[in-house]
Amino acid sequence: MPNDEPDIRGDLLAVLMKKVEQDQYPSSTMMDMIEELLTPDELATYAHVLLDKIQADNFPSLDMVRRLSDLC
Repeated sequence: MPNDEPDIRGDLLAVLMKKVEQDQYPSSTMMDMIEELLTPDELATYAHVLLDKIQADNFPSLDMVRRLSDLC
């Protein structure tokens, strides 16, 4: 029997990840919330979002580098 209940956690996570992807300087609070919501299956996707932001910035945020390092 299919589950018709909305996946609020998953939807919120998707919205926050999109915002982190799009914002030049994403909020630490949003990244904290993402890290609280992540499941092990979603970890690699988030890590790649952070890695892409770090690679795109000449002077990446040390906080973002630390967050990515902590995910490893």
